[in-house]
Formats: sequence, structure tokens, C-alpha cells
Amino acid sequence: VLEAHKQGLRPALGYELNPWLLCLANYRAWKAGYHGSVSFLKKDLWKVNLSDCHNVIVFLAPSVKPPLATKLLAELPDDARVVSGRFPFPCWTPSSSLGQGLEQCWAYDMKEVRREAKSRAQEKSQL
Repeated sequence: VLEAHKQGLRPALGYELNPWLLCLANYRAWKAGYHGSVSFLKKDLWKVNLSDCHNVIVFLAPSVKPPLATKLLAELPDDARVVSGRFPFPCWTPSSSLGQGLEQCWAYDMKEVRREAKSRAQEKSQL
């Protein structure tokens, strides 16, 4: 979230349920001089409506990616971009990737992700 803010993405907002990680994230935002312009909230990502989000950054375990993919497909607008750190979305094709190993991240454009999902669904229906 801090890097997204540095790159000019606004608003920069993060969600975290773990109170220690939430405190650490807010401390890092304050230390970087972004207090007030970067926010981290104690909210459940599964209960937050993401329909107004155009840039989403996730750092979650692989087991969470399939249900998260469903939520993102349902809520994000076509012009949204999703960046996933450390673990890719298993059924999505990234538009770009950067880094290697534990430092790798993948970017996905929702319009393209939806197009591919629709194409896969059509192929299955023709079988």
C-alpha cells in the first residue's frame, strides 16, 4: 500500500484483521511520512465492497486465492488492476510479472481476466 501511494495511486487504503499487523502497517505509514494519506483499517476483506476500487494489491496465501478470485470478478470494475505478491492467482493469466522467488508479483487486468473466464466457460459448454 505504501508503494502504491509512492507510485501515485490514490486513495491508498489497506485492510487487516490482525491487530499487530494493523499497528505495524500504520506505524510504517507514519514513519514514511504518509500519516493521513495512507490508511489501514481493521476490516474483513470478505465483507468490504470493492466495486469502487481500481487498484487492488493482495498478499495472501494460495489457499485463499480461488475464493478471492470469485469476489474480485464479482465486484471489481473492468478497468481495475489486481497485483498479487508472492503467490499468483492459479486460474488467471497475468498481464505482467516482476521479480523472482519470494519477491515476485503478478499484475492482472480485470477486463482481460473476465474475457479469459468467459472464453473458458464457452469452451466447457461446447464439450
